[in-house]
Amino acid sequence: MMHSEFHHTERIGWLRAAVLGANDGLISTSSLVVGVAAAQAGREPVLLAALAGLVAGALSMAAGEYVSVSSQADAECADLARERRELASDPERERAELAGIYEARGLTSDLADQVAGQLMAHDALNAHSRDELGISETTRARPLQAALASALAFSAGAVLPVLLVWFIPIAHLNSLVVGSCLILLAILGALAAHLGGASVLRGAARVTFWGAAAMGGSALAGHLIGTVV
Repeated sequence: MMHSEFHHTERIGWLRAAVLGANDGLISTSSLVVGVAAAQAGREPVLLAALAGLVAGALSMAAGEYVSVSSQADAECADLARERRELASDPERERAELAGIYEARGLTSDLADQVAGQLMAHDALNAHSRDELGISETTRARPLQAALASALAFSAGAVLPVLLVWFIPIAHLNSLVVGSCLILLAILGALAAHLGGASVLRGAARVTFWGAAAMGGSALAGHLIGTVV
């Protein structure tokens, strides 16, 4: 019988990456726009800063995610290669090791040995990678996929402030960027909390607070620098 129950933990991986990327894109690009605009710059410098922030941020997220996930993939490959060698050289020892894992989880010694034997007969490497190493097909590291997803998520968050700079009069830019960014951050935070089974209000408030703090700090820095210049 297929397992059909839904668990929130099944989507923690992609949810975390998507929300982190979109929040980062929205907050960092909006903060950049607010900071440069607060320095009394014209539309062109602000737009250039926003576009540069989008491109640099997306590429930085992609590069960072690729390097991080590649390191995880290298470690997984090394562990799996070692497990193959151990299964080839001493399968009985590996069976006893697997049975010990099941016994520690609550099975009797005889039943644990039977389960280990049947699973190893079906797919020994898969059984050991899943139950000994904690590696499964759904959790395997995929560097290129992770890099692309992070870049797209960042770009999706960063595109709003870029469009606002493009179309909104510079005199009203900061108030509209701040307001729209905070609204979107609240929506993203609430959505992430809902999908993760957490408090929607708490998730929205947490993300909105830190977004407001980032934009406030950037606006203060831009104002002070613009005043000095």
